[in-house]
Amino acid sequence: MNVLLTGATGFLGSHILRKLLEKGYNVIILKRSISNTWRIADLLDKVTVYDIEKDGIERPFEENRIDIVIHTATNYGRNKEYASDVVETNLLFSLKLLETAIFFNTDTFFNTDTLLYKYLNFYSLSKKQFVEWLKHFSDKIQVVNLKLEHVYGPKDDDKKFVTWVVRQLIKNVDYINFTEGNQERDFIYVDDVVDAYTLLIEKAKCLEDNFSEFDVGTGKPIKIRDFVYKVYEAVAEKQPIKTRLNFGALPYREGEFMEINVNIQPLLDLGWSSKIPVDKGIQILVEEELKWNQQNS
Repeated sequence: MNVLLTGATGFLGSHILRKLLEKGYNVIILKRSISNTWRIADLLDKVTVYDIEKDGIERPFEENRIDIVIHTATNYGRNKEYASDVVETNLLFSLKLLETAIFFNTDTFFNTDTLLYKYLNFYSLSKKQFVEWLKHFSDKIQVVNLKLEHVYGPKDDDKKFVTWVVRQLIKNVDYINFTEGNQERDFIYVDDVVDAYTLLIEKAKCLEDNFSEFDVGTGKPIKIRDFVYKVYEAVAEKQPIKTRLNFGALPYREGEFMEINVNIQPLLDLGWSSKIPVDKGIQILVEEELKWNQQNS
């Protein structure tokens, strides 16, 4: 089976790529020519690579029979991009990819969505707008939409909340400012998320609807404050630490939601389950970050 994967050089995409290769899929990746490939440098000789600036979107489909598209490429808007930049990636590029997959008779389009509130920011709005297009075109291609909660794990960007907190604590900074931290989030380890993708690939033909949505989380939300304390304790077990956690130093962001509703029953019904509890996931992440820090110090 041929799988076209976007976002393969990113955090989630790189983990999905490793699992797909382990399972014997033939993987084609579509990336930007400027993408940093450090996460997948050891895998590049095992995949077919296309650069979108040079090859365009159509060439991978012209030269390969693409059975499945897994779309993880995204723009979070964390680098003060204009709304138009975020929309260009998350909506316009995504829509062009979808149309191309339909034109070349691809069987299934797997989309990476978010459980964030639609109007929270440019990122969430653009992601939800694309889902509307997915629904519109689901009479022409099978669509599986995965709505992810707060994914964490090794090799993530340090602009992501969990990785940033871990690295600040490893650096033993004087203090870290937070909100009160009473927001609930469902933190899920990346390997569990990858397992959801691979299971849905295997089960796609059994899904009753041509447009299917799945919430991907542990089903066990935890307050951000409590999660951070767990991270603190995990780092403190490995090295002396004096960092103060200043909860309440920052205001909640405008439109902040305090609770998260995750319905993982549809995934459970297909045989998936979250295998890595939050304490174990944090422990693995901290150990990997400490190892990375030692190698690069």
